[in-house]
Amino acid sequence: MNHAPHEELGEALRYLSKEEAVAMETELLTDYRFGLQQLTEIWGHACAIAVAKAFPLGSLGKRQPTVLVVCGPEQNGCVGLSCARYLRLFDYLPTVFYPKRSQQAVQQAFTVQCEKMDIPFLSYLPAEVQLINDAYKLVVDAVMGVQVELDSLGEPFTSILATLRNISTPIVSLDIPSGWQGCSSDTDRINPAVLISLMAPKTCSLSFQGTHFLAGRFLPYDLQKKYELCLPAFPGTDCIVQLLDAHT
Repeated sequence: MNHAPHEELGEALRYLSKEEAVAMETELLTDYRFGLQQLTEIWGHACAIAVAKAFPLGSLGKRQPTVLVVCGPEQNGCVGLSCARYLRLFDYLPTVFYPKRSQQAVQQAFTVQCEKMDIPFLSYLPAEVQLINDAYKLVVDAVMGVQVELDSLGEPFTSILATLRNISTPIVSLDIPSGWQGCSSDTDRINPAVLISLMAPKTCSLSFQGTHFLAGRFLPYDLQKKYELCLPAFPGTDCIVQLLDAHT
């Protein structure tokens, strides 16, 4: 069992293994009858709120609040699409890079929703990091969730993450920092400023030291108890909570 300290409650906040995270999501979809589109919508909305809390519109300088959302082909990329749509509704200016579009109905629906919101889609990601730094105030990493490892994706995502490792634009990672699952070398990792964990934090993120949010308020109480999550208290009616530094 893996834990990290949580100062506010004096209890241990549980960090889930890959296997536990997969099992929990499966139970949500089967036993608790959550739909995949429903979960994606919940997560995307929460992620956009966390982005807005970490980087309020006024904090992005005098330039337009441009955000690049980089989406992978699996579920985490779909959450990125949902997040992009909400960011647009919150008056940010998202652009999506979605190099390998899924043929699944849910992903296609979220893609169309973004297109109908007049959110532009890039046809390629500039290899020159300065072009990204100059054009965008923020990058949302929605490339890989906990179920996906980099070796299984290959190109163009290996090159995408290599580019993201070298940018100075702040990165917000959804669920886990892409490439951290199964990666033992710190030099091969991207370095996000913000992490938004979905359901519960994951063990591959135990070493993360930036601003950490949790989007897990929707979880049924029986499921929280079964996995001994020890979730923190969410303030007011907020759907996210900022986790305290587990390294102090």
